[in-house]
Amino acid sequence: MRGFDLLVVIAVTLAVLGVVEVLLHRRNLRKIPIRIHVNGTRGKSSVTRLIAGGLRAGGLVTCAKTTGTLARMILPNGKEVPVFRPAKANVIEQLRIVSAAAAQDAQALVIECMALQPELQWLCEGKFVKATHGVITNARPDHLEVMGPDEVDVAQALAAMTPRGGKLFTAERKHLPVLAAAARDRQSELVAVSEEESARVSAEELAGFSYTEHADNVALALRVCEDLGVPRDVALKGMWQGAPDPGVLTEHELAFFGRRIVFVNGFAANDPVSTELIWNLALARHPDVERRIAVFNCRADRPDRSLQLGKACVSWQPPDHVVLMGTGTYLFARAAVQVGLDSTKLVFVEDAKVEQIFETIVSLVGRSALVMGMGNIGGQGLELGRYFRNRSAPGLERGPVPLKEHRQAET
Repeated sequence: MRGFDLLVVIAVTLAVLGVVEVLLHRRNLRKIPIRIHVNGTRGKSSVTRLIAGGLRAGGLVTCAKTTGTLARMILPNGKEVPVFRPAKANVIEQLRIVSAAAAQDAQALVIECMALQPELQWLCEGKFVKATHGVITNARPDHLEVMGPDEVDVAQALAAMTPRGGKLFTAERKHLPVLAAAARDRQSELVAVSEEESARVSAEELAGFSYTEHADNVALALRVCEDLGVPRDVALKGMWQGAPDPGVLTEHELAFFGRRIVFVNGFAANDPVSTELIWNLALARHPDVERRIAVFNCRADRPDRSLQLGKACVSWQPPDHVVLMGTGTYLFARAAVQVGLDSTKLVFVEDAKVEQIFETIVSLVGRSALVMGMGNIGGQGLELGRYFRNRSAPGLERGPVPLKEHRQAET
């Protein structure tokens, strides 16, 4: 066979295989009558887990997939398995998730959107998921290098995954007109969760979680479950029983050789709005500590995030020390100093091992300190959070603020 003929045969074979894959994927989608696609700046993984827990409790055979801190597929019995990735994360893996859910005879699939680029968000929805229910948690200034340059551009990018002819649920309020326009364009019904609806999630209901959960997330998930016929009380019980995302907001208290250290794991909050909120709430909960230490985990591949947080943190309630870990810390430091941060507060532990970072933080504590990690859960963020957790006093692990207080602040 000549070279040209061989190329033709290869091209035709690949085309046929591609058509077969598309047909198989469409068949898998048809086997799953309820498909819920979850997107947003903050809370995607939490809302995915909450909805899945509520639907399971309502008797629906439900699979879920979170991208979050660690990619996980959650089976109908609640068991979690890691999502295998032979290389870097790729949106094509959503096809495997749909196939796996179909093989489980799932009635519902709750899947977190893993795309950032607006065109990929459209692709994931329009070709891979074809959701019956779209969910956008919120639209805040993050990943501006991809979805920006402004906050409204983030909302427009997220709106790209609005389903056609379905329903779009959201707890976003500031940019609700952007989502409403997308819903009209896609002929979908917009269901907006109001501040009043979030406020109806009581402190007692939030206290049912073993970790700190936001009222907005719970109200949004309850609204989706209600639309699918699951009563509020039944859905809540299922949500309480579900496992949290590994990056969930937690607090750990250490008694370390005469020092009292309160560590707030806020690494998963990485936009300025969410991060400042958690910082303020943590300070309000622990006014008696001697020192306040802000730990920022930087990533060289997220330069815009470092610049944003560096500029923003100067206007927050001031810490006594600012510890910079991870990579690309100079970007954060330069941005912060340029807008007024006292450079003597900066402590650099870039490229240090977690044990060394811990010892450095301990050296800054004095008799007592509030230490809060933020910026990025990726890289060493998850590892440092685990390091503090494993050294905390039994029974002292809690959320960073009283749940009622946290609910009010979020709304």
